[in-house]
Amino acid sequence: MFAVFNSINTIFIFNWWLTIFVIGYVFLPISSSIFGKFLDKGYLFSKILGISILGYTIFLLGTFHILPFSLFTCLLLIILFFLLNYFFFLKKREKKNNHSFIKTALFPFFSKDRKIFILEEILFIIALFFWIIIKSFQPDIHGLEKYMDFGFINSILRSEYFPARDIWFTPYSINYYYFGHLVTAILTKISSVPSQISFNLMLATLFSLTFTASFSLGINLLNSFDFKKKISRKFLFFTGFLTAFLVTLAGNLHTIFAFFRSYSVENPVPFWQLEFLPNTFPNSYWYPNATRFIYNTIHEFPAYSWVVSDLHGHVLDIPFVLLMVAFLFSMFLNLTQKKEEHNNIFLLTSLRANKFNLKQQLFSYEFLSLILLGFLLAVMYMTNAWDGGIYLLFTLLILFFITLNGKNKTNIIANFILKTSIIFISFIIFSLPFNFFFKPFTSGIGLLCAPDFLTNLEKIGPFLFEANHCQTSPLWQLIILYGFFYFLVLSFFVLVFKTKSYKNDFFITVLIMFSTILIFIPEIIYLKDIYPAHFRANTMFKLTYQAFILLSLSSGYIIARIFIYFREKNKIFIKSIEVLWIIFFTLLLSLIISYSYFAINSYYGDLKNYQGLDGTKYLKGLYPNDYKAIQWLNKNINGQIVILEAQGDSYTDFGRVSTNTGLPTVLGWTVHEWLWRGTYDIPAPRIEDIKTLYETSDKEKTKELIKKYDIKLIFIGELEKQKYKNLEEDKFKEIGKIIYKNSEVNIYQINF
Repeated sequence: MFAVFNSINTIFIFNWWLTIFVIGYVFLPISSSIFGKFLDKGYLFSKILGISILGYTIFLLGTFHILPFSLFTCLLLIILFFLLNYFFFLKKREKKNNHSFIKTALFPFFSKDRKIFILEEILFIIALFFWIIIKSFQPDIHGLEKYMDFGFINSILRSEYFPARDIWFTPYSINYYYFGHLVTAILTKISSVPSQISFNLMLATLFSLTFTASFSLGINLLNSFDFKKKISRKFLFFTGFLTAFLVTLAGNLHTIFAFFRSYSVENPVPFWQLEFLPNTFPNSYWYPNATRFIYNTIHEFPAYSWVVSDLHGHVLDIPFVLLMVAFLFSMFLNLTQKKEEHNNIFLLTSLRANKFNLKQQLFSYEFLSLILLGFLLAVMYMTNAWDGGIYLLFTLLILFFITLNGKNKTNIIANFILKTSIIFISFIIFSLPFNFFFKPFTSGIGLLCAPDFLTNLEKIGPFLFEANHCQTSPLWQLIILYGFFYFLVLSFFVLVFKTKSYKNDFFITVLIMFSTILIFIPEIIYLKDIYPAHFRANTMFKLTYQAFILLSLSSGYIIARIFIYFREKNKIFIKSIEVLWIIFFTLLLSLIISYSYFAINSYYGDLKNYQGLDGTKYLKGLYPNDYKAIQWLNKNINGQIVILEAQGDSYTDFGRVSTNTGLPTVLGWTVHEWLWRGTYDIPAPRIEDIKTLYETSDKEKTKELIKKYDIKLIFIGELEKQKYKNLEEDKFKEIGKIIYKNSEVNIYQINF
């Protein structure tokens, strides 16, 4: 198992970790300021905050062609941010004689908080290595969406400026939310790790950041609670670990089906209607069924994402999501403790009194916090567009309750509107460079089970009323998916929640309420895309993924609160309830814990066949000659010239050259381009053009199409020979020359 620590991998892993460590260290001063009330001063969140700010700055400079995307630019910006944080930012603190803050920021491992910093860094390293080891048993960048994600990263790595080029639709740019792929490319470039390895290291990093950020949220949610008796550090850390495990590795109650006879995936039935087979547990339990349980829908969660290893937007955005939740909680703590005169920015009463100071307001904590919220929402939007909208609503909900419960009761509505406007305007400004080149895929908002008189109208503005679009989720299936969480929610409100609640309970209540809304929205409406039978699948997927994360965060806190409640109550009646609750809780917890065991062993072959971290080694077995040619292209071809390769359907091995090199081709996965371009009519004509290029003997027609798509290289390998039975290769010898050749592959360079 520990062959993963061979000399080459160790160097790559160390460089990768060191890159993230340095970025986190550089941004620790601002993180310590934002999360000053946190027990760990936001140490782990400095990594995520730093990655987001550095990534956005590189994106901005590249988009406006100010600086190219290069190692020099990345290192220059790290140095500049270091100077900004440690000289300008700390200089302001010195004026207030806040030496403890300066010591913490400059020398975190020698400050009074060093124990928690060291603990969290060790935890980050352990989690990182844990998933690196898991990934080394199945590192292939092959299957599901991996070709798309890897292609984006390789295209970005070959880019000087942004937006990056679409590898499957030359000469257009990527029409997708690819900021997370850009961040991966940035870490790849700084650490000098080959992309076929950094792909898997990024997955391990996302796992580690998710685990440790959830740990931090778990301990800080509980630590800031005003208990009658002081709770121990051990219990705090137990809560943190439990929260981290629920967010990162827990599944749902679907694992109960492992005790029963299998059901038809297309027609699931309640487990109590199946034959109970405890002696043959786990009865060929198939872990993906937990994410496709409700008919024609998708309802994934992080544990499944780590296992199948698609480096997709919803996975890349998890650390940013946790940063957003942590930041909102930090604001919640700060603003509910402010004095009345500081509780609302731009107080209208102050304006009337002519006490308004523009400079003071622009540099106030609250104003800068609102700007930062807009920035984080833009980052989330550019990483996974749905999350931008989801957490904009969540932010406004939190902001509304902060404003509503503030000490200043005057002009509540006006101040809420003003704060909302600042966030929204900031979000628009920060996301504007991305939106110049991005066109959303959705074409309307559909109403599920629309009545006949509306289906006759078909459409009113953005709202769609499509006939035969009536899919809703049976209650028993929703209980299977979310029953564990709502058992805890019910316990929370029955046992520990009080009318005059503490602020932490209030924050958790908002998390629960918002998660519940996300779960039920796909039962009412859906966003229209290109998939006819699975019309609400993507809506449910994007919304319930976030609901799972938020409910998991809430659950760690709730479990701790309930255990403290039982500890403080000595009545016999309460003790009886405690025993029953713990039994039921343990049974449910065992079911969700077992999911990762089933999934990891199934996908990673019981961890028996170590393969390393190179995600492209599978090509050696499937297409050994293509593998050699692709390696040659990566070593010898600079820039992003267009290469012609065979076109094929999504989720096939077609597009393997463009994916593994970052060189754009005429057309790759057709259905993906159909989705990204909005209509099949846009990519469809290219299918015949590519066929003509390979099969026609007409040199003039070939030249015409080569000029049309600005093709510089022609790839002829195994898949090209399989797909184009009438392949005419001789014409390429006349209009070009062979620049690479092996027993099965020829690569031609066009001479005109």
